[in-house]
Amino acid sequence: MSEKDNRTILLDDDGNPVTLPDSERSSDSTEIQPDRHRPSTLIVVPLNDNILFPGMTIPMVLESSSSQNAVEFAMTQGPYIALIPRIDPLPNEVEEIPTPEPRDVATFGVIGRALKMLNLPDGNRSVVVECMARVRLTRYIRTKPFLIAKVEYPTDTYRDTKANKALWRAARMSLQELFKEIPGLPEGFNVAAANLDGPAQLTDFVAAHIDLPREERFGLLTELRVEKRLAIVAEALTRELELARLAGRIRDDIREKVEKTQREYYLREQLKAIRRELGEEVDQKDLLTRELEEKIEQEGIPEEAAKRARKELKRLEVLNPESPEYNVIHTYLDWIISLPWSSETMDSGDLQLARNILDEDHYGLKEVKERIIEFLAVKKLKPERKGALLCFAGPPGVGKTSLGQSIARCLGRKFYRFSLGGMRDEAEIKGHRRTYIGAMPGKILQGLKSVEVRNPIFMLDEIDKLGSNSISGDPSSAMLEVLDPAQNHAFLDHYLDIPFDLSHVMFICTANVKANIPGPLLDRMEVVDIPGYIMDEKVSIAERHLVPRQIDANGLKPSQIAFGRPVLHSIVEGWTAEAGVRNLERAVGRVCRKVAARVASGEVKRKVVVTHKSLPDYLGGRRVNKESLRSPKVGTAVGLAWTPVGGDILRIETTRMPGKGRFQVTGHLGEVMRESVDIAASYIRANHKMLNVDYHIFEKEDLHVHFPAGAVPKDGPSAGVTITSALVSLLAGKRGVKPKGRIAMTGEMTLSGDVLPVGGIRDKVLAAQAAGVQTVIVPYDNRKDVAEIPAHTIKGLKFVYAKTYADVLGEALKL
Repeated sequence: MSEKDNRTILLDDDGNPVTLPDSERSSDSTEIQPDRHRPSTLIVVPLNDNILFPGMTIPMVLESSSSQNAVEFAMTQGPYIALIPRIDPLPNEVEEIPTPEPRDVATFGVIGRALKMLNLPDGNRSVVVECMARVRLTRYIRTKPFLIAKVEYPTDTYRDTKANKALWRAARMSLQELFKEIPGLPEGFNVAAANLDGPAQLTDFVAAHIDLPREERFGLLTELRVEKRLAIVAEALTRELELARLAGRIRDDIREKVEKTQREYYLREQLKAIRRELGEEVDQKDLLTRELEEKIEQEGIPEEAAKRARKELKRLEVLNPESPEYNVIHTYLDWIISLPWSSETMDSGDLQLARNILDEDHYGLKEVKERIIEFLAVKKLKPERKGALLCFAGPPGVGKTSLGQSIARCLGRKFYRFSLGGMRDEAEIKGHRRTYIGAMPGKILQGLKSVEVRNPIFMLDEIDKLGSNSISGDPSSAMLEVLDPAQNHAFLDHYLDIPFDLSHVMFICTANVKANIPGPLLDRMEVVDIPGYIMDEKVSIAERHLVPRQIDANGLKPSQIAFGRPVLHSIVEGWTAEAGVRNLERAVGRVCRKVAARVASGEVKRKVVVTHKSLPDYLGGRRVNKESLRSPKVGTAVGLAWTPVGGDILRIETTRMPGKGRFQVTGHLGEVMRESVDIAASYIRANHKMLNVDYHIFEKEDLHVHFPAGAVPKDGPSAGVTITSALVSLLAGKRGVKPKGRIAMTGEMTLSGDVLPVGGIRDKVLAAQAAGVQTVIVPYDNRKDVAEIPAHTIKGLKFVYAKTYADVLGEALKL
C-alpha cells in the first residue's frame, strides 16, 4: 500500500487533482499519516452501538466470546483489526450475543490498533484501541471462528475553495466557543482540539466527541467528501453551541439562587452565633410556636376550636418557615386566636339614660324611640332572650344608621357597620376556603375581630340592595344563617371551618324600600318604619344639630354667623326636596363655607346674619318649586302622591274629542296606575246613569287622560278616586262640571265603587297643606294615620273620610 493512497487528495474547481509544494502546504491539505504496515487482510470486530472515527483512542468492552477471541488472535498477528458497526444494533436485553455473520455488519468502518487488553471484574474483557483510518470491506475470506475480510483504504477528497475555507474556520471557531461554554473539560481535550491539522481531522474529532444520532454518525463515517462532512459538522456544532449556551444560562440562574440561599443561610448562622456569644440566642420559629401554644390555652377558646388549633400547630412545627404552607397555617392560627370567643362588654340597664341619649341624638321619631326603649327593657329583664331582629326602613337621610349608633351608646356596646349594597359574592359573608390563594374570613368574622368582643351591635346597612343569586352564590341566603337566632349559635365560616356563636351579637338592619328585602330575610325581622321628617322637624333638627356641626366643621364660631328659624324654613322649602336632612345639611354647609371665605379674607368683621334676601347669593336660584293648586277646570282633579323625598300633589287632566271610542293614557305611568285608569273608566260606564253620563260618549268620542310632569315615572293604586273624579267632571252633564274649590284626594278605587286605604298619608297630607289645599279626601280606613300627624302641622285642613265613591262625589264635584 503506497503513501499516496493514504493522502487527502486536493481537487481544483474543475475536479482535477492538485499537488502543492511542501512550502505551500497548509492545514487545509491534511494528510493521513502513512503507515506501511497496514495490511490488506484484517480480522473484523463488530461494534454493536458504537461508531468509531480515525484519531480516536478508546477503551472498548468485548462482551462476546467471538470478539474476545478475534482480538486476542489479532494481537498475536498485527495487532490490527477492522472495527465495523453492526447494521442493526442488538437490544441491550440480549443475554448472549450470537456469533456475527457477514450480513450483520456494514461494509464501512475504521482500522484500529489494539494497544492493551484488560480483564474486567464482571468476566468481560476490555481492549484499548487506537483508530487510524477509514476502511471498506471488499470480500470475506473466513467467517469461522471469527470474521476475516479483505479491505481497502478509501481516499478523502477536498475542494480548496474560499467557501470551504470559510466553512472550516467557522466550524473551528464554533468548536472553540463550545469548549468555553462547557465547564470542566480535561486540559488534554482542549489541547487535542487545538492541534487539529485540517478540516478532515476536525470533522472526525467532532463526530467522535459530539453527541449525534447514530444515522448521522454513520453518514459522516462513510462520507469521503470532506466539505460535505464539514457542512454537517458545522451545523451540528451550531446546534450544540446554542444548547450549551441555554444550559449555561440555566446553570447560572440555578447557581445564583443556590448561592443566595447559601449566603442567607450562612448569614443566619452567623447571626445565631453572635447572639449565642451575647447570650441572646432565640429561635424565632420556636418562640412563635411557644407564643401560639400559650395563647391557645389562655384565650378561653372552646375545646373544638382549641383542638383544631393544636392540630394545625403540630403541622406548623415541622414546616420550614420559608415554605408557603407555613404562612398559610400561621395566618389561620392567628385568626383562631384573635377572634373574641369569650370576651364581651356588660350591657347598661339604665333606661332613662337610654331615653336621654336617643333624645340627644335624634329629634322627633317618637314611635321609633319608644320601640327601641321597649326592646332595651326586654333585654334588661331577660338578657338570655334572643329578642327581635330590628330593621329600620325609611327614606334616605332620616337617621337610620345613627339610630343604630345611639342604641350602641345606650347599651354600652361596641358598634360595627358594613354595607350590603351591591354585595353579590357569598364568600364576602361566609369567607373563602383555605385552599384558595389569599383566602380570608367573611365580613362577619372580620367585624368581630375588629371590635374584639363577641356581643357588639352589627349594623347591616342597605339590606334591600343585597345582590341576588349569581355565579358566586346567593348572599341573601347566606345572611339567613347569620341573622336567624335559631341557627347563628353555630355559624360556620368557610375559612375558619369551626362553628362560631353569633347569638350574642345584636344585628340591626336598614333599608330604603322594604319591598326589596328578600322574603325569607324579611320574615325574620321586625320592621320599624321611619317616616320622612315634616317641616317643623327639619327646621328643629337644623337648629339643634346641623347648624352647630357645620359652623364648627368650617372653622367658624357661633359669634360669626347666625341662621334664623324662618331662614332655615326657606332653605328647606326652596332648596331641598327630600324626606331626610342630608341636602339640608349640605345647603347649610355651603352657606357656612361662603361666610368662612369672607371672614378669612377680612371682608367682614362682624357677625353675619343669613336672611331670606341673601339666600340666593349663597345657594343660587331657588331649586325646588312645589306644585301648587290652580283654578279648578272641567275634566281636572287634584290627587296626592308619595315620593321617596316626601309627599306631592298630582294633577290629572282629561279631554274629549270626536272619534270612535278610543281611550289614550299618557304621563310615564306604571302598570298599576294604568289599571287604575281602566277601573275608573269601567266604573263610570257601569254607573253612567247615576253619574249623569251619556253612554254614547264612549262610542262617538275619544278620551285622553294625562298626568303632567311626563318625564317623572308614576305608579301605584292611590290615584284611583282622583282619576274617577277627573273623568266624571269631564263627562257628567252636557259640558262637564267643575270640581269644588281647593280640594285634593287620595284612595284606591274598586269596580264596585269602594274606596280602599293607601299608604304615605302623613307625607301626602303635609304636601296638601303646603300647596294651599283646604279639603282633603282620604279613605275611611286611613283615619288612624291622620290621627298620628301632629295637630299643629295640619291646622286649618278639613278631612273627609270616604268609604265609597259616592262619599267622594258629593264633596268633590258640583253635581
